Amino acid sequence: MSTRPFLAARVEEVFDRRIEQLLRGIGWREKVICYTGYGTPDSIRILGRVVLIPGRASTGLAKDVGEFVKRRGFRNFYVVGCVRIPFNITVGDREYRGVTDRGGYIDFRIRDHGLQPGWRQVMVNSRGSKLVPAQVHVAAEDQNFGIVSDIDDTIISTMLPRLLIAGWNSFIRDESARQAPPGMARLYQRLLSEHPGAPIVYISTGAWNTHPFLSRFLARHGFPPGPMLLTDWGPTNTGWFRSGHAHKADSLYQLTKDYPNISWVLVGDDGQHDLEIYSTFAAVAPDYVRAVAIRQLSPAEQVLAHGTFTSLDEHVVIPDVVPTVQAADGRGLWAGLKDALRDHRSLHM
Repeated sequence: MSTRPFLAARVEEVFDRRIEQLLRGIGWREKVICYTGYGTPDSIRILGRVVLIPGRASTGLAKDVGEFVKRRGFRNFYVVGCVRIPFNITVGDREYRGVTDRGGYIDFRIRDHGLQPGWRQVMVNSRGSKLVPAQVHVAAEDQNFGIVSDIDDTIISTMLPRLLIAGWNSFIRDESARQAPPGMARLYQRLLSEHPGAPIVYISTGAWNTHPFLSRFLARHGFPPGPMLLTDWGPTNTGWFRSGHAHKADSLYQLTKDYPNISWVLVGDDGQHDLEIYSTFAAVAPDYVRAVAIRQLSPAEQVLAHGTFTSLDEHVVIPDVVPTVQAADGRGLWAGLKDALRDHRSLHM
């Protein structure tokens, strides 16, 4: 069986290399965009991307390089990834080297890094860019609690997957025009206040290009900061399109390796198969699931999400060993989770 990437992925890489070469020729420059990293005292995961941006954005004609990223809609997609180029990560007095993938992305793990638990900072640069800081959340070795949160329709009203509406939301509107479901930020704040230092990880099938927007949205609406696991739109090594379902499931399984001691509260909604994904994961890895919390969309939200009035997961059942709470907002989910988590603590004392 051939191990070569899917034809569309190979064609895309050739095309991206040609575009990159052209833009370098007219003065575009490298820039490292860092995403929030995470890990434990044993290992950390650094995420980011090396892209090309117009030369004027790095020569002072723009007020601030940050302003190039802090912008609405389609402008977040106005970058070109640097294909398979070297990058450096500096942690304290140690330096690590890697190479970006065919989309220009950095996904690099460092063991025995020496960072203490808490929010820490490492430095990242490519051969043609300046050093930029990357935030990393390091959970303590004995931490056993964490939150995994879906993004679309769980903490932000995106009305996916209606393409016209989703396109308007993603490419035109900025974060000040987007809404958060009531009580969700407060729910996460309460859960984390009872478990200081616990990680929260946001998972979405949205593109990495929306990371700056999503970070600003989280801050604006009071959601706790945390790493986001997003996707790269386009062909994969095995097919034409990425599977959102597979991305979420794979991310959950990866977290069991990255955080072997943590049992998660999984939060999602009933508009995009979150219950099905969480149910499958809980059946395979029940020790890693503390509870499941599902925000119930209104009939109008269900129609906007997938075209029918009812939940896509109405017949899915979470295994009995994992408590499941469903409510329309964060306040209702908190009321149910309090009892579920209290029961979980008593069982493990």
